[in-house]
This record gives sequence, C-alpha cells and structure tokens, in this order.
Amino acid sequence: MRDHAYDAIPYRAPEMQHRYGSSVHVLAEPLALTQLAKLCAKGTNRPEINRLVGELYRDLRRVVVNAEFPRRATATPTRMIDHTPHGVFHGETIDEEVRAVTVNIARAGTLPSQITYDFLNTFLDPRLVRQDHFVMARVLDQASKVIGAHISGSKIGGDVDDAILLFPDPMGATGGSICTALDLYKAQVVGSPRKVIAAHLIITPEYLRHVRRSHPEVVVYALRLDRGLSSPDVLAAVPGERWDEEVGLTDHHYIVPGAGGLGEIMNNSFV
Repeated sequence: MRDHAYDAIPYRAPEMQHRYGSSVHVLAEPLALTQLAKLCAKGTNRPEINRLVGELYRDLRRVVVNAEFPRRATATPTRMIDHTPHGVFHGETIDEEVRAVTVNIARAGTLPSQITYDFLNTFLDPRLVRQDHFVMARVLDQASKVIGAHISGSKIGGDVDDAILLFPDPMGATGGSICTALDLYKAQVVGSPRKVIAAHLIITPEYLRHVRRSHPEVVVYALRLDRGLSSPDVLAAVPGERWDEEVGLTDHHYIVPGAGGLGEIMNNSFV
C-alpha cells in the first residue's frame, strides 16, 4: 500500500477577474504588486531596479511552471529507505524530460531570460534546455508612433519541435516584439512548439489585442494590467468588458501607469 494523496495535484494561481479569455492570466498577488509598484516608482534606481526585476521573475516563473508544465507520476526513495521499504515518496512532479526554450529579447528581456534559463536547468534535463536571443528595436513612423519591430540580429540554437517556448519580457506594450519573434520562428525555425508562453510584469489591452489576433496560441501571464488612459467609466468596468475602449499606451506607445521605459532604465542606456 502507498499514499495516493499526491497522485494529482490541483494548482491554480490567484488571478484577477477579466474578460480577455482563458489564455490570459493576470495574477492577483499583493506582495508582487507591492514590489512591482516599488520597481516602477520614480525614486527607485539601480541597482534596486534590477534586483526587483530578478525577484519578481523568480516568483513569476514558479507560477508558470506549476500551471503550465507537464507532470508525471514518480516514486522517489527517501533516506528512510535504508530503514523501511515504505520510505518512498509517490506523487506527481514536473516532467524532467520536457524540452524548453527561453527567448531573450534584448534589452529588457535579457535579465529575465537568463534567470529563467538558469532556473529551468535546476529541474529539467539540462540537455533539453536552451536560450535563444534576439536583438530588436522599435520601428517608428514619422509621428514617432510604433508601427512594428525590426530584428537586427538573432541567435537561434535549433528547432523548437514539442518544446515549451518562453518569452520572459517585462513590458508587454504593443505586442510588436513578441509577434515579430514568433513570425520568425514560424517562418524559419523547424518544428511546432508544444506551448508558447509569454511572461510579463506589465501588459496593456493593446498588447493583448495584437497578440491574440496575430498569434492566438500564446498563453499570457502578467503581474499587472495597465489601462491608465482609459475613460473613467471604462476603468470602472471589469477589465476586458469594454476591451476596444481600453487604453494603456501614450501616443508614443509607452505604458501608463507603466514603468517609464524599463529597457533603457535597466541598462542605463537611453538610445
């Protein structure tokens, strides 16, 4: 006989109510929101900014793994096996044999992707874990509005067939970067991912519209939804209920309330 209490472990992250669909997960965690507010505050500077980004992503990645990664039944002998044949833990754990690729979209995504890559290597078979890289910049029109993203360089280490493809990029503003990267994966990289997951600190309604229309398979996780330029009656409604009227971006596509250009601030590089 053995204990069957851990054969199937239910997990559901605390999430805010919204109308964006089941593939969007906006977390509702007071501690994370406290730390994120400090990260975005005008008086916060380096090295505290990068420390907070790292800490927030350490928590966010655990939610994503618990909720989205496949599991398997395991039987693990404990140190008590030398004393009794019952010294075996039986339960559901994360499948160590899943492939995973984390994507660094420089600049803001560099630190989160590296943290994610190192974390994945601690519980998955390291031979199945990879980090890809994109150097990307916003494309602006004559009015300085963002109309897309341009890839100036990339390093993709192989196929993505049956892999969990992760995009840990702090700011989901317009959706241009992730959509451009996914366009390239679909056009030039062999294989179909098992799952595509975007993990952000902040997202906007405009980001969600773009991603859902261009790549509806993407599962989105975020710590906060910013729609601060919406009208008062829209802000009083449940997020997503009046989606087409929600506004979270300035005319130059910066998030409001936002964090004020996190890629520039994290790297002390304003070009």
